[in-house]
Amino acid sequence: QVRLVESGGGLVQAGGSLRLSCASSRRTFSGYAMGWYRQAPGQQRELVAQISSGGTPTYADSVKGRFTISRDNANNTLDLQMNSLKPEDTAVYYCNRLSFAFSWGQGTQVTVSS
Repeated sequence: QVRLVESGGGLVQAGGSLRLSCASSRRTFSGYAMGWYRQAPGQQRELVAQISSGGTPTYADSVKGRFTISRDNANNTLDLQMNSLKPEDTAVYYCNRLSFAFSWGQGTQVTVSS
C-alpha cells in the first residue's frame, strides 16, 4: 500500500513563504501527472497546482504567479514553493496523482495570519 507523506506546513504571516514537500513510500510518481490540492474548513478539496509527467506546470488562477510546483522523479518527491501567502491560502495541503490516485495522506496544515 502506497503512503503519501506531506510536510513543510506551518504558521506564517501574510506575505510570507513556505515550501511544501511530498514523498511516497514507493516509487510511484514517475510517468504520472501529480498535483497539490488543498482543503479549507467547510470547503471541498481543490486542485491548486499540477505538473505533467514531463514537468509542465499548471496553476489555479488563485495561486498563479505565487506558487511554483516542481518534481524530482529520481527521488520520487513533489514540492510546492508558496510565496506571497494570503490568509485565504489557509488550508490543509495534500499531494496525489491526478489519475489512479492513491489514498489521501494526512496532509500538512498551512495557516496564514493577516
